[in-house]
Order: sequence, then structure tokens, then C-alpha cells
Amino acid sequence: MDKRTIGFIGLGTMGRPMATNLLKAGYSLVVHSRTRSKADSLLAQGAQWADFPAELAANCDVILTMLPDSPDVWSVVTGERGVLRGVRSGSILVDMSTISPEVARNLAAECERSGVKFLDAPVTGGESGAIAGTLSIMVGGSAETLNEVRPILQCLGSRITHMGGFGAGQTAKLCNQIICGLNILACCEGLAFGAVAGLDLNVLLDAIQGGAASSWMLSNLAPKMLSGDWSPGFRIALQEKDLRLALEYAEQRKLPLIGTAIAHQLFKAAEAAGLSEEGTQSLFKTIRALGGID
Repeated sequence: MDKRTIGFIGLGTMGRPMATNLLKAGYSLVVHSRTRSKADSLLAQGAQWADFPAELAANCDVILTMLPDSPDVWSVVTGERGVLRGVRSGSILVDMSTISPEVARNLAAECERSGVKFLDAPVTGGESGAIAGTLSIMVGGSAETLNEVRPILQCLGSRITHMGGFGAGQTAKLCNQIICGLNILACCEGLAFGAVAGLDLNVLLDAIQGGAASSWMLSNLAPKMLSGDWSPGFRIALQEKDLRLALEYAEQRKLPLIGTAIAHQLFKAAEAAGLSEEGTQSLFKTIRALGGID
């Protein structure tokens, strides 16, 4: 059994089940989150609490972060009480958040100056994948460092892919989010079209799931759209953020992403309607509202 102690920072919708799977695998775990109550279930299972990231890092060999956005990760790693203030030389930091590829490369440079190995390793698979330990993990950084932490990542995901150098994991995740965002929009518009045409949407969904339109989003989110289940497996606010990052990256390279830009604006409209904390399937509410569909 790997005897290394793992630190986990960020215990939200994705982070908490991921940390739980590490405990189930037998790892010693130290956790930190902005809201301590989010750690209650983990502490009850034997995890230790750290009051701030530097304290956590001082007691861990491998640190995993799972946070909402680039500024959050930068602050947790480089801030006054951040990871790099307490980390031991030779430790490994794996950021599993979805952030800017440029920020990931800057974090790698900061870690190198502190004698810390770094990987950017964002995930896809949603809350269900986090709970089941079947996430797909896209990794940027050294292949040698990845091999060092592969047994840990295998507790979290069923597919681990080395994408290239620092930032490559984040770039791959943004590709994933472009496809996800447009797929969610396609599901919403297809169902809205069926609604105005007077079709039974449950019968429609059953019919098209067996054909070329079938997808993970159609199978997992469309039933929630039809049942009015808006609980977040992945939040509207995070999907909007990820599409923003993709568009910023594309703008730097003069790449037009017309469909992505439209999807991004619709997710922003959903945020403006107060849906930020709901699941991405809530985009269906925005599409219905635009079409005057009851």
C-alpha cells in the first residue's frame, strides 16, 4: 500500500466524493475547504483537518486541489497562507480544477522555484463520475511525475491520459467543455422544438436516444430537463466560466468559435436569470423562456 499522505483542498460537488474515494482506498488524508462543514463527512471517516493550505502542505506528500476558477487556485497555491508557504521540497501538487492553461503554466513555474513537482489534471465525468471513481483525467506535465501519482489518480478515474507539457491537460479540458456546452444547447433546442410541435417529450426522448442523436448529455441531462430536476451535477456558473476560458484562449490564437460564443452567451443569460447554482440542464429554462414555452 502507498504510504504517502495526501492533502485535498476544495470539497465541493466534485471534490468531496473524490476525497471520499481516496479514504476508501486507504490513504491518509488531510483536507481543507473554505467552508469547514463540507469536510464533516470526511472527518467522520478519519480524515484530518488543516486550517489553511500551508498547514496542509506541510503534512502531505501529494496535494490535490479542486477549486472553481483560476484566481482561486492561484490564491490557494501562492497566497500568504498558500500551499507553497508550507510545502516540503520534493512534494507533488496536482491541480484538478478547470483553469486557464496559461495560469497552469505559471503555477508550474512557481512550483519549480519551490522544489515542487506540478501537474495540471482536470477531470470530466460530472458528480456521478466523481462518486463512482470513473472520471476521465487529462494530464499536463511530466510523464515521470504522472507515473508517480498514477496509483492515486486511479482511485479517482478510470481513464488517465497524458496530454503533453504543462497546460496541455487544461487545454484538453477546454476542448471537452466546448463539445459539452454545444451538446447541452443541442439537447435544449431539440426538446424545445418538440414541445412547440406538440410532441410528447418523453416519447421523443426514448425515440432519439436509440439513434444518431444519442449522447451522454442526452441520456443524462435530458431526463432531468423533462422531470424538472435542476440539481447540480455541474453548475451553470462553472460551464459559463469554462466556455469563457475557451473563448479567451481561442481569441489569442485568432480562432473563431461561433457556436461556442453563442452557447456562452446563453449560459450567461441563464446566470442573469438567477440559475448560476443550478445544474447545466437548467439551460432548458432559458431556451423555453426565449421561445415563450410553458
